[in-house]
Amino acid sequence: MNDPIPVTRDLLRSMALPHPGDGADKDGRGRVLVIGGSVEVPGAVLLAGTAALRAGAGKLQMATCRSVAPHLGLAVPEALVLGLHETAEGGIAPDCVDTLCERAARCTAVLIGPGMMDKRAVAELTGALIAGLDGEGGPVLVIDAEALMGLDGANEALCRRNGRTIITPHAGEMAGLSGISREEVEADPPAAARRVADRHKVIVVLKGACTHIATPDGRMWSYDGGNVGLATSGSGDTLAGVIAGLAARGADPAQAAIWGVQLHGEAGNRLARRGPLGFLARELLAQVPEIMAELSA
Repeated sequence: MNDPIPVTRDLLRSMALPHPGDGADKDGRGRVLVIGGSVEVPGAVLLAGTAALRAGAGKLQMATCRSVAPHLGLAVPEALVLGLHETAEGGIAPDCVDTLCERAARCTAVLIGPGMMDKRAVAELTGALIAGLDGEGGPVLVIDAEALMGLDGANEALCRRNGRTIITPHAGEMAGLSGISREEVEADPPAAARRVADRHKVIVVLKGACTHIATPDGRMWSYDGGNVGLATSGSGDTLAGVIAGLAARGADPAQAAIWGVQLHGEAGNRLARRGPLGFLARELLAQVPEIMAELSA
């Protein structure tokens, strides 16, 4: 296997992001739907949705538990917020999948997972959503956090999507997907990422001190330019949201993953100038547009 290609500024300039024309409206910049949150963790979907807008998406919809939806709508007035049926455990009920698929079909990118609780309900909902977005057409799908545990039962549908799905596991989640220990994943992250990318025909963003990005056709990149301050609550939600926002505005899945990892890491580096620890995931968001403009120049 070839060694991973380092993610650098020169690489990004060779993979320039699509830009809307001067006359483009909100629809021309793409629609993103973020599905997530729970009664216990309502803020994760806020982080992810705001990150998608910061990455340049034109329209944002967020779908979350009905009891927290009004508060989310006030916190993110730029978004349409959909309140969904809840399970007894405070998660999104799987019987909402038809509504979600209908909305998702009108979007350019869909993110599911941030802040979701109730493991059984999340797995059922994720599997049904993947099946509902079957085939090579339709939105790019980004799967994060608890929703990753719903992949095995949807492998055939994932394979038919043929690389239009991006997953963003850390080493522990990758171990669950791979059927091996976390220690084995950490011993050889590129191999673990390649296996899952090939088996499910997805883009894998395996997060860590060095993040590895693998595609189903065997390509791989690595990024080790972040810092320990990024290892904080909500950081993964912002990364997933940035990737979804880039995909919504027209970046292909591998391109969205590579750019998202770089933007997220550089945002952390800029905040770390004040000190390597103690900055918040939500503070990353305001850094993204300026970094994106600099890297696109």
